[in-house]
Amino acid sequence: MISPDPFATADSQAWHQRLAQLIRNAGSSSFPSLLEQALYELAGFDTILINTYKGQHRPLLVHDNYPPERREQGIERYLSEAYLLDPFFKAVHDGLDRSAHRLRELAPDRFENSDYFHHYYRALGLTDEVGLFARVDGDVVMVVSLGFRGDGARVTRRVMLALRHVTPVIDALLSEYWKWQGHSFQASLEEREPVEAAFESFGQEALTQREREIVRYLLAGHSTKSAARELDISDGTVRVHRKHSKYPPAKPGALYC
Repeated sequence: MISPDPFATADSQAWHQRLAQLIRNAGSSSFPSLLEQALYELAGFDTILINTYKGQHRPLLVHDNYPPERREQGIERYLSEAYLLDPFFKAVHDGLDRSAHRLRELAPDRFENSDYFHHYYRALGLTDEVGLFARVDGDVVMVVSLGFRGDGARVTRRVMLALRHVTPVIDALLSEYWKWQGHSFQASLEEREPVEAAFESFGQEALTQREREIVRYLLAGHSTKSAARELDISDGTVRVHRKHSKYPPAKPGALYC
C-alpha cells in the first residue's frame, strides 16, 4: 500500500490540479505551453525546447521559450546544422526513447573540446541541461529539453529524481498530443534537409566510409579511445584513420561555415 502522506500536502494538491489540466488538454495545440508551465513549477529551468526526431531527419521544433534576440543562435543554428552533433540527437538515433537524462550523461568524454560546443553550445550559456525522452510513435521520439543558466545552476539530485518519476506521465501525455496534433507536423518532419546529405558525403572523395565515421565522432567531442569504443575498433585503428583524414582540419568549425 502506498502511503497517503505525500498526497496530503498543499503542494501535492496544486501539482495534481496542474496534472489534471494537462490531461484535459493533452490533445490540444495549447498542450506544449501548459507542459512548460507544469515543468517550470517542478524544475525551475531557464530554457525549454520541445523537438521531435525521426531517424536522421532534421528535427522539428514544436515549442520553445527563447526570446527573439536568442533565436538565431539557440534555435535557427541548431535546426539548420548543429543538431547533427547534438548528444541528444545521437542518443535518439542510438535508440534512447524513455526517461530523463542529463546532457552530461550522454555527451562524449571531450564534449567541451568539440566543434558542437565551441561553435554552438557554449554561446547558449547553459550550465546544465536535462532531456525528457518519449517515443510518441513507432519511429518518432519527442525530447523536452530543459536548460539551466547561471553560476552554480546545476540540477539537484532531488529535481532529477522528480523528473525521472514524472517522465512516464509526460510520456503518455506527449503520445496523446502527437496522436491528435502529429498530422500537422508529419510533412515537415519527413523532409530531408541538404545538410544531412552534405554530412553523409563529407570527405567522400578523399576518405573511406570508416574515416568519415571517425571524423564525425571526433567532431562531436569523442576522444580516440571513446571513438574506438563506440565503433568497436582498436585505439590504434582510430589513430591511423585519424592521421589519414588529417583531423583536426586546418580550418576549425568547418561544419558551421
